[in-house]
Amino acid sequence: MRFPVLRLPVWVAVVGLLTGAGCITACTADYTPRPRGWNRIDLPRPAYRPLAGPHPYSFEVSKYARELRDSSRFAVNKPDWINLHYPSFGATIQLTYEDLRGRPTALQALIADARKLTSKHEIKASGIQERLLKTESGLTADVFELSGEVPSQFQFYVTDSSRHFLRGALYFRTAVANDSLQPVIEFVEADAVRLLNTLRFKK
Repeated sequence: MRFPVLRLPVWVAVVGLLTGAGCITACTADYTPRPRGWNRIDLPRPAYRPLAGPHPYSFEVSKYARELRDSSRFAVNKPDWINLHYPSFGATIQLTYEDLRGRPTALQALIADARKLTSKHEIKASGIQERLLKTESGLTADVFELSGEVPSQFQFYVTDSSRHFLRGALYFRTAVANDSLQPVIEFVEADAVRLLNTLRFKK
């Protein structure tokens, strides 16, 4: 038995195609891509140890940081310029030290230079907050907290005004946005504050 061939008018076929295309478009029009997520960061419990080495200063340093001699060309003959490197975080606290003995005009120049180095980040920083931190040993540290997509989020300098001057800067060697790094930034900043509160200059 042969069935009759059903022949549809052309306009019916066209309407059917357009309706099908519209359905496909409508089904995907409300799609909203998910925002990109960041890897979960599991931070260890803070733990500290005395700084090693015969430096003119002492403080407590994180057990998760390694002390490295500064190898830059500016650190030649500067054995007390060191980096506290966190291998797991890609973070480094750079410390530069100057002996003020016999240099009566050096202190103001060092303070001006420290402020200048901080101000260089103003182009990318969304804010720079300065505060004074009175340490447990009676020293006064000038602390700068920088926000925004800056390579250095925390800087400071501290001096006894007569012999010792120490400057520090936190850097992350990574291209990840600071928003995603915020827990790690706060973790290492807390270590820097611990450094300052336990800092002692040797006589």
